[in-house]
Amino acid sequence: MKKARIFSLVLIPSLNQYVVTLEEIEGTRLVPIWIGINEGNAIVLSLQGEKLPRPMTHDLLKNILDTLSVKLEKVIISDLKENTYYASIKLKLDGKEYEVDSRPSDSLALAVRARLPVYIEEKVLENCPIIKKPITSAEVEKFKKEMENIAPEDFFKKMKEETE
Repeated sequence: MKKARIFSLVLIPSLNQYVVTLEEIEGTRLVPIWIGINEGNAIVLSLQGEKLPRPMTHDLLKNILDTLSVKLEKVIISDLKENTYYASIKLKLDGKEYEVDSRPSDSLALAVRARLPVYIEEKVLENCPIIKKPITSAEVEKFKKEMENIAPEDFFKKMKEETE
């Protein structure tokens, strides 16, 4: 497993989605993951430190886990099958470890709230479209513009063609 962090979060209004890009901390790879608008908004709000008067869904989940003394350990982007990413949340209760299946978007929304480390399984890194860093600010802006007009399946197809 490789440790990662959120590198960027780009809203794609035409698709009503975000692309969250994870950065391999001790490496050169960036991993783009398409997520829903609500989960993207939840991540943005938390990253910006916004405090809403009432808890959103991910805040509620964190509050419940905290109230029950569940220790959140980490988030793992665990698999990639047919252009769909999978994730899990590792947690501990009364000395027993648990792993809960999750969508990457929900696990990342929880991770930013609980300040959890994020990891990516090596098999995901081997099978997903990879963008190499370092990249310039101009390249980031170009990538953001390209993401505004491309569907996830087209991105995977384009990346596959470029690596063949």
